[in-house]
Amino acid sequence: MKIASAEFKFSSAKLSQIPKHGQKEFAFIGRSNVGKSSLINMLCGAGLAKVSSTPGKTKLLNHFLINNEWWLVDMPGYGYAKVSHGARKEFSKIIVDYVTKAEGMHFLFVLIDCRHEPLKIDMDFLMLLGREGIPFGIVFTKSDKLSATRLKNNIDVYCAELSKWWEELPPIFTTSSEKKQGGEQILDYIEKCL
Repeated sequence: MKIASAEFKFSSAKLSQIPKHGQKEFAFIGRSNVGKSSLINMLCGAGLAKVSSTPGKTKLLNHFLINNEWWLVDMPGYGYAKVSHGARKEFSKIIVDYVTKAEGMHFLFVLIDCRHEPLKIDMDFLMLLGREGIPFGIVFTKSDKLSATRLKNNIDVYCAELSKWWEELPPIFTTSSEKKQGGEQILDYIEKCL
């Protein structure tokens, strides 16, 4: 799939603010500072999502209309400790409400920094998705930061951990926004879903 047009349409702080539109939504989420904005910009063209050196910048659900046929949803990051507990709780509500109740939510891409071993916060979030029956895939970001061998080993460790709970693993994507790699596979997957 080629993205010919990507247009920011609206932000929302709760589900009731999302207008009914009848099209599929593909959402992107991950821990703060995982490279979500960089990935979205790689997929859609530079400057769509705000990239910040300060983690936790995205606080709302940001909806972008892609090719006038589907929606890309940029979600708040989870697990950044330097926001207040009240704000963290609020982010959690937005996130949980959206992934479990949003009418248009078709597929969730969960971004994970490939340099880290499975972290409790990521595993807890993936377990929540599994319990709720949410369709999701894992996007390992920042693959340019590791050698091919180390990258494969880290992904194998994750898959082994997930295999303790899942009979069938979710789709897995590997990306580098820096090297502009992996975006085509994500867009091809979205095209199949459409």
